Amino acid sequence: MKHVVPKVQRCAIYTRKSTDHNLDLAFNSLDAQREACEAYIKSQAHEGWKLIPDRYDDGAFSGASLERPALQQMLEQIKARQIDIIVVYKVDRLTRSLADFAKLVELFDENEVSFVSVTQSFNTTSSMGRLTLNVLLSFAQFEREVIGERVRDKISASKRKGIWVGGPVPLGYRVVDKKVYVEPEEAELVKKIFETYLELGSIRALIQSLERDGHRPKPRQLTDGRTITAGRFMPGALGYLIKNRFYIGEVAYKGEVYAGEHQPILSCDLFEAVQSQLAEGKVERKLRARQSPALLMGRIFDDRGNVMTSSHANKKGIRYRYYVSRAVIEARESEAGSVTRVSAPDAEKLVCDAVRSHRALRSDQADRDLIERHVAKVTVRPAAIDVDLQSLDAEQSTSPPQVLSLPFRPFHLPRKGVAHEPPATQTLSVEARNALLQAIARSRKWMQAITSTPGTSLDRIAATESLAERHVRFLLSLAFLSPKIISAIADGTAPADLTVTGLARALPHRWSEQERLILQRA
Repeated sequence: MKHVVPKVQRCAIYTRKSTDHNLDLAFNSLDAQREACEAYIKSQAHEGWKLIPDRYDDGAFSGASLERPALQQMLEQIKARQIDIIVVYKVDRLTRSLADFAKLVELFDENEVSFVSVTQSFNTTSSMGRLTLNVLLSFAQFEREVIGERVRDKISASKRKGIWVGGPVPLGYRVVDKKVYVEPEEAELVKKIFETYLELGSIRALIQSLERDGHRPKPRQLTDGRTITAGRFMPGALGYLIKNRFYIGEVAYKGEVYAGEHQPILSCDLFEAVQSQLAEGKVERKLRARQSPALLMGRIFDDRGNVMTSSHANKKGIRYRYYVSRAVIEARESEAGSVTRVSAPDAEKLVCDAVRSHRALRSDQADRDLIERHVAKVTVRPAAIDVDLQSLDAEQSTSPPQVLSLPFRPFHLPRKGVAHEPPATQTLSVEARNALLQAIARSRKWMQAITSTPGTSLDRIAATESLAERHVRFLLSLAFLSPKIISAIADGTAPADLTVTGLARALPHRWSEQERLILQRA
């Protein structure tokens, strides 16, 4: 049999001692740790292990912190991909904190570095070592969750007492020494917003009134110290403001309302009058939506996430219905999508026909009922309309949402100066096709070796191929690829953006599911 030379594994030894006691001896604790680790590395010489000359010794440093000079030097070399295996005498020489240990292991994993403890049968190059690692990480996760629960309990208790616990400061208030105080000038603007809404009865009219008077939202400070200010009040933020019970001295938390310790700005009568008007407007909007011929209202968006609202124009006695991007209506053209206006009848017919055909629905079912039961979202793009379907009761909640991409050419051309989605190329490039076929062939060869040759393992394949074991395991799923997908790749008819990584990641076991996810995009 041909002898396979193992890949060289560069090993670094890390030693630590908490105190400086006896460090001045000719042979101290650090030397004893290193001697044991060197012996272990020599015992693994047949696996390609080789000790690097650099020493990483931290004398008189506690394991409660990662701020240790030799450790930090070693971590920098790990990031530079100059180390393959870390060897320590005991796990607690590396760290005594489970949380810090989890961070270190995450860094090791990112840089494909293994971790070995020579006296505790702890070696992440083996399956048993990884199992032990997972157990320890479970404890670290438990520690983090307990801390999170304590923080949430503290926030909950503070909210029930009406105490300010942080977050964006509402307009009309300022925070001094973690206490909330009324800001007189902003408080007057808050009163004006509520009174103006009560007078006009419309968020849109309220925004226009505030713009005419030159009012702007409160500047917001980011965590990095920068301050940003919106150019105008937006409907969503303004709607949240006029429903915020903080202005009447109350604190809302998880559906419950508690008396706050801060001073209110508004009277309860004014606040409740605004809430009553909001509720009436909501009912009226629902009734108008049910009576409106615009079937896609509330479900249709442009390709930048702006909702498209119903509009119409009259010409020679004929009414023409459209869906228009809300960004255009609100004079925010720079934020509008590629297509700002589409014909309502054309879009509605296309969506209804496609959904009926896809789900084999009766032709006599009303279009409005069909939209409400089966359509979650409609997105208008320059050359297509994407329809996100609602999941049926029989479908599992874990299944990916179904999306229909319907070719569509709007009568209103995309705006000039907008970066549009380039038309999809229908064929794979020669380079992409060859890379995919080579990866599939390799994975099949590996699977055949595992099933037909006793003693063949992923570790041995990884060493032979000079690859990480994790990478071999990742690509091995390609050995179970649907023949139809392989034929499409060979013919060049698979999706043009298909890559080896994209194909191997989260590949379903069933061929029908693979074909639905991959080939329906072509």
